[in-house]
Amino acid sequence: MKKLFILAVIVLAVTAMGMAQNYSPTTDVLGAHQNNGRGCAGCHAPHSGSRGAGQAGTNDSGTYALWGQDVGPIAGKTLAFGDNGKYVEVLPSTITSGTIEVGGILLCLSCHDGNYTQTNMMAKSSYEQRLGLLPAAYGTQPIPTLLGADGAGANGNYTNDHPVGANATISVGSGLVSTNGVLTVTAGSQYAQFVANYGWPALAPGKYSSPTGINSANKPFVVCTTCHNQHVMNVYAASANSPIAGATTGYYQTFFFVNGPYNPTVNTLTTGGAASTTQFCRQCHFGESNEANNATGIKTVF
Repeated sequence: MKKLFILAVIVLAVTAMGMAQNYSPTTDVLGAHQNNGRGCAGCHAPHSGSRGAGQAGTNDSGTYALWGQDVGPIAGKTLAFGDNGKYVEVLPSTITSGTIEVGGILLCLSCHDGNYTQTNMMAKSSYEQRLGLLPAAYGTQPIPTLLGADGAGANGNYTNDHPVGANATISVGSGLVSTNGVLTVTAGSQYAQFVANYGWPALAPGKYSSPTGINSANKPFVVCTTCHNQHVMNVYAASANSPIAGATTGYYQTFFFVNGPYNPTVNTLTTGGAASTTQFCRQCHFGESNEANNATGIKTVF
């Protein structure tokens, strides 16, 4: 009887790691994008585009007419990301095309670029760090939020930043399938097991849009908004379109506007489980996942 009780406790503990979570945020979900109190209007000027937000106002008409920042300084620029600049991205020259590279990269960099548009960002270091929400392992030095300017001075580079754009393609296989840029998962595959253990929140097609682009070679690629949800900073809601560890409901803690469960405050050393921070990256970097290495029963600790 004692052995059965212990076994039951273990089963319940393992099952709990995969159950729907009910995390309740204690700070406003918009987080750093409250823009020092300006709120939504800090990015979306209700009238007159970027001029309505006090910006210069070039290239601010068309599909994103409510965009409140000036994309002019960064529009059309060529940026070389990661691995000594291996991943080259030529940004759209205007915001009128409405492509995913506009809404998913150009608009983000109109605030977060630290090379050409340094004046557009209200805060230049991590919001969570300034609030004391990060574990000590993150260190004490300010974590920069301006890409291309991370302490090396003006006219920096993007070679130490994660690639985005048409050349930052997503590797498919092991059950992750791309059909004309739309990603699906093959039932019973290694990737399907990964989805059962964590999910695929950054890659799963949304109800109204896709989080990835498709390049001229018909390959899916990542943009800033593949990995980040600019409107919700600290919580991720599971849904039928994006179940988390099999749960279609529930709220999971996240940080840094990451588009999925991503909780660096949980220590998995004693549980042997997979950290949600690691699992999030494995959606694209699947070759480094447990499931791709014949370890299918390791649950995610959220």
